[in-house]
Amino acid sequence: MNDLLLSRTLTHLKALVAFDTQNPPRRIGTGGIFDYLQAQLPGFTCTLTDHGAGAVSLLAVRGTPTTLFNVHLDTVPAAPGWSQDPHVLSVDEHRAIGLGACDIKGAAAALLAAAEVTRGDAAFLFSSDEEANDARCIAAFLATDHGFTDVIVSEPTGCQAVLAHRGISAAMVRFIGISGHASKISDPMQSAVHKALRWGSAALDLAASQSHHRFGGLTGMPFNIGKIEGGIKANMIAASAELRLGFRPLPTQSAAELHAGFAALMPDTDYDITFAGPPLPAGDTAQAEQRRLQARDFADGLNLPIGHAVDFWTEAALFSQAGLNAIVFGPGDIAQAHTADEWVALAQLQKAADHYKTILE
Repeated sequence: MNDLLLSRTLTHLKALVAFDTQNPPRRIGTGGIFDYLQAQLPGFTCTLTDHGAGAVSLLAVRGTPTTLFNVHLDTVPAAPGWSQDPHVLSVDEHRAIGLGACDIKGAAAALLAAAEVTRGDAAFLFSSDEEANDARCIAAFLATDHGFTDVIVSEPTGCQAVLAHRGISAAMVRFIGISGHASKISDPMQSAVHKALRWGSAALDLAASQSHHRFGGLTGMPFNIGKIEGGIKANMIAASAELRLGFRPLPTQSAAELHAGFAALMPDTDYDITFAGPPLPAGDTAQAEQRRLQARDFADGLNLPIGHAVDFWTEAALFSQAGLNAIVFGPGDIAQAHTADEWVALAQLQKAADHYKTILE
């Protein structure tokens, strides 16, 4: 075990966790954590860009690399139930505990530590809006003539190279009813809330009909109605209601076709897609398989262990959609992300830092 490399990783992680980068509320600026990162990267050419609304990116380049590491620095808000200050890193015999330690400041810390002890070509893209519903950093980067061919997105994968994951889509459905006294309701569908309930039941059935789909070890399509809101009280017929839904399609499923199917369940509704992220690998079935094989060759060339496809979404899909060879590889387990007392195993930090060091040498 390289004790010095782990020690430096923990030093950086302590500093990174201390910066409050919760998102929302989208108040991340160009100072703070970005000042710290630039100070730790001597010999790198750094380009800092403010994209507005708390979206800030830092591109740090040393030499002439073709592979880019991407790490987001924003975290979700601290979940209820923390037993300590979430912005003060604590380390026990096996774990480092702090907000973002797993998702994904631990990876950022390991990259900084690896950069300190290497002199090879390196490129890091740090962003601050991955946890937002209005992400801008990656889109802005991909619109430039960046010159990179490969990307490693350092989300927590247990230090295994993930070649495939689901896409992500979300929508809002608005229902209109006819207000009135509940004693005078003549048709259940007069109520917007009733419409929302009927639509939701049909949507659940439609989602269940996708259970036969398979890709890379993943099965079916997770679907969730996360919120229904409408009406005023029990003796008033609801004039309006709103429903929010999300689903996670496989690389072989068309999100556009699925949205069209959900919208057609009740044509007189207002169906708006609020977020859509492609799967990894992106593209049609043939493109997805070709890109998966290319990603496997890339991971094999770096001597990274290959992991299974995962259910959660990452911005690796955006890089894949733009034509880069994309894999997901980082320390930690997604089960610890977004939780109270979020943690990452020290063994995972050590393993990630060792792999990053080897790649950057």
